[in-house]
Amino acid sequence: MWAALRLAPRPCARALIPRPRAYHGDSPGRLGTQLDLGSAVYQENYEQMKALVDQLHERAEKIRLGGSQKARERHISRGKLLARERVDNLIDPGSPFLELSQFAGYKLYVNEEVPAGSIITGIGRVSGVECMIIANDATIKGGTYYPVTVKKHLRAQEIAMQNRLPCIYLVDSGGANLPFQADIFPDRDHFGRIFYNQAIMSSQNIAQVKAATKEEVSAEDLGGADLHCRKSGVTDYYALDDYHALHLTRKIVKNLNYQKKLDVTIEPSEDPLFPADELYGIVGTNLKRQFDVREVIARIVDGSRFSEFKALYGDTLVTGIKLSEK
Repeated sequence: MWAALRLAPRPCARALIPRPRAYHGDSPGRLGTQLDLGSAVYQENYEQMKALVDQLHERAEKIRLGGSQKARERHISRGKLLARERVDNLIDPGSPFLELSQFAGYKLYVNEEVPAGSIITGIGRVSGVECMIIANDATIKGGTYYPVTVKKHLRAQEIAMQNRLPCIYLVDSGGANLPFQADIFPDRDHFGRIFYNQAIMSSQNIAQVKAATKEEVSAEDLGGADLHCRKSGVTDYYALDDYHALHLTRKIVKNLNYQKKLDVTIEPSEDPLFPADELYGIVGTNLKRQFDVREVIARIVDGSRFSEFKALYGDTLVTGIKLSEK
């Protein structure tokens, strides 16, 4: 009997017809709802927030001017470009400039205005290479360093070091602002740290390019291009004017043989499903008025796609990741 059972034919598993696997729908989760744009709350929020944003833009525009009208005119009369003009002529045509800490120094010193902390820092593309650009603004107290200038300069170097960005220094500075020297020179993270960071980044093969525009002091024989190119050997290139200095800088960066390698996949950006200016009506300026932060996220992330996790736990905080289109 056992032999008969062993010999009896049994169905072969391979002969079974495979059933299609059933997956849950893979459509991306999307946030956001259509708002009642005519409601009194929305209109009040919108008007108040837009007024604040307009004020922010006005102040930013004033900061971008740099020093006083008189200081700018004096600077231009010497055949020099303004600091922001230098940056604009340095970066690749049509490319963006990501400025950092634009409001540094805003109303920080009671009796003095220090627009942008007396120094412009940001990331721009030069000859196809993303670089950290640090430019003194000589229309603000001769480009001298305030304590906040040092902080801003060091922060830019820190970002460059973390992201391996070549640094370009457009130097037009009168050195330290002496009334504030007690907060500029002595400590570990004060003025001397700038040169320490340059040495460290150079040792890590992160290029440091310095373009000294015109003279660093008034007298040519005390510190101009002729002295440093012919006698001291401190400088490598002789620039005839600002435009020539920027041209030489672009050539130097082009010959760095440096290419940034990204370990991420870059996808084209996509607009949210809802207009961004609706954020004014959602948030407003009344800090006692509640709003749904998911409506904010829906007007920021690409395609309003968002995968929320721990949605039912700690519901006073929304966490999640932006979903890709795929």
